[in-house]
Order: sequence, then structure tokens, then C-alpha cells
Amino acid sequence: MRAAVVTNTEFTVEDLPTPVPGPGQILIDVTRCGICGSDLHARTHADAMADLAAATGYDRFMRTSQSVVLGHEFSGAIVEYGPDCHRRWRTGTPVVALPIVRRDGEPHLTGLSTAAPGAYAEQVVVQESMTMPIPNGLSAEHAALTEPMAVAWHAVRRGQVGKGQTAFVIGCGPIGLAVITMLKAVGARTVIASDFSPRRRELATVCGADIVVDPADGSPWDAAPKRRINGVTDILGLGFDTMEKLRGIPKLPWWYAFRLAGKLDAGPKGPVVFECVGVPGVIDQIITAAPPLTRVVVVGVCMETDRFQPAMAVNKEIDLRFAFGYDPGEFRDTLHLIADGKVNPTPLITGTVGLDGVGNAFAALADPGAHAKILIDPTGRALTP
Repeated sequence: MRAAVVTNTEFTVEDLPTPVPGPGQILIDVTRCGICGSDLHARTHADAMADLAAATGYDRFMRTSQSVVLGHEFSGAIVEYGPDCHRRWRTGTPVVALPIVRRDGEPHLTGLSTAAPGAYAEQVVVQESMTMPIPNGLSAEHAALTEPMAVAWHAVRRGQVGKGQTAFVIGCGPIGLAVITMLKAVGARTVIASDFSPRRRELATVCGADIVVDPADGSPWDAAPKRRINGVTDILGLGFDTMEKLRGIPKLPWWYAFRLAGKLDAGPKGPVVFECVGVPGVIDQIITAAPPLTRVVVVGVCMETDRFQPAMAVNKEIDLRFAFGYDPGEFRDTLHLIADGKVNPTPLITGTVGLDGVGNAFAALADPGAHAKILIDPTGRALTP
């Protein structure tokens, strides 16, 4: 099979042996594969990423000097089964799969490990237990976006965003755009997006952002609807107002009202902010500028040491969370949200190349104003997106 292989940051298209599915695995023909921000990082910073992965307990991440087939956002069609499979679907069935396989009892991340070549290729091996048929005749292009959209779905769920709530998305790259799309799917009342790139702001509007801000011209916080709580003084004032009302009711055990509010999570809330930039200093900027009781979900992957002022977060009771990946249930739910028309990933797709155009696609993605998500068609011949 033909595959785009990266070695020491350089891409070459090579003829590789056809992959052989092992026990419990399936070989699929790749129909589309997305280029992920993680792929961009892995191409140039694989060693740093491998060191970080090893520190968290995964020591099989690719190294810069190794020859690796990237690609973990893909759709395809079943070619053949390996041994010990349940053979749930017919050959030719369109499928997607979580990008993880097991070899000799050990997990490997598809497209980010030499032991699990990815989908910048004509074929890729997937785990049968992690494979799902594509429903409702969903296109290969949209099905390939299940993986990045699942990352966004997981982040939104980590943020516990409810209907009618205000949310901020700082950074409108592919993941930021996906988060905007998912926020509107769960019924967020007002989504405020912020990015320096005019192209990304345009895409944010198409994805459903209600207010889009150029941070060079204004603050996203000033663009938000009027809030009841803007500072710590407002929280103290709310405490006075609440106590005066409760103490005005004779014989009322007012402390039960506070216990019930806590149990039902019915107390005052700030907005939810999704940090989708991954650049040092952004978390600190958010903590400093955001109103009290804000929940911050960090989705952007910053590969450098960062710093912020804990006392500022303490005084505001900022809730800081981090989101990574998704679980199989979230992956499945994302696939069906797309297939059922509840989520439209179309605006994210800004170009397609063949295997020979992968290097050009990576160069194009270096310009944040040019593209969001570029797909690879292994049978295509396009050299530029």
C-alpha cells in the first residue's frame, strides 16, 4: 500500500507492506483521514511529546527519528478480519474506529506509534471492539471528523454546560470551532468566540457563535450579555440580599436553603470558558479577566511550562479543569450526533489532498488564516488543499 511516512520531520510517500490484522482486529480501506493539530506537533516535537507521555505512564509514543505513518481521524470500509473476531459487519461496510489498537496485550495509539501505523495511508488496522458502522449514509468526509468532534464533545461535557448558559471559546482553531458547534448542540444560550484570525472568526460565526470578537480590538468579556455577578463585591452583595430575604421568614431554618442549593447545584454561577489556544499565558489571562465562579476548561495543548496566579483564582473561586480525548461512549454519541444532523461539521473542512500533497497540507496549516481542517483522500491526486 501507499502511505505518507514522516521521518525527522520530513514526509515521503512510500510503498509499504499491506498491514495484517492481528487477533480481534480489522483491516480497512481508508476513505478519508483528517490532519490533526496533534499531528502537526508530533511532526516537529515528537520527542517532547514522547517524554511527556512517558511521564504520564505511556512509553510507546513515536520519536522524531522513527519512521511513522500518522493519522488518527479517519473513516474507511472493512476489507478483512483478523483471527478471533466476531465478524459483526460485512466486508465493505463503512466504519469509523477509535484510534487505538492492542498488540501483545499492550495499547498503542494509532498514528502516533511505530507499532500502530495510522491512516495517512491506503489501509489501516483497527480494533474490532473499537469499531463502529457509519449510520444513515453519512459521508466519508463527515464521518472522518467523528474523532475531533468527540474531543470537543468530551470538553463540553467536562464543562457541564447547560441550556441557557453563557460560554466563551478562546481560540477558534479546529478544536475551538468544534467546541462552538457542540455548545450550540447542547443549547448554550450565548457563545462568545475570540480569535485574532479574520478567517477563523468567520468560521466561528458559521459554526454558530453568537458573538465573535477580535481580541486586538476588544475584550470578549465586555461583549458578553450583562451579568448579575461581575466581581467579588457582587457575590458579597448577593449574600446580604439572600440572608435578608431568608431571615425575613419567621421560624425558617434558613441554613437548610443553603444546603439544598448546594445539593442541587443551584447556587450562583459564572460562565464556562474553553481555552482552545494552548499558548503560555492564556490561562493566566482568562483567570485574571473572567468573572467570579467561572469554570475554565483547558482544551488547548500547551507544550511549554506555564504560570498563573493562584490567589486570583482562589479569590474568584475559579474552577479549572483539563480535557483530553473522550471515551468510547462519547465517540459513539458524536458519530450519531453528526449522522442525525444535530451537529454539522461541514464548516471545519477547508481542503482535501492526496497522499502526495500531505507535506503541502502541513505547510498550509502553518498559516492560521488559511485553513481549519484538511482531509486526506488516499486515492486522490490533489497536491494542494
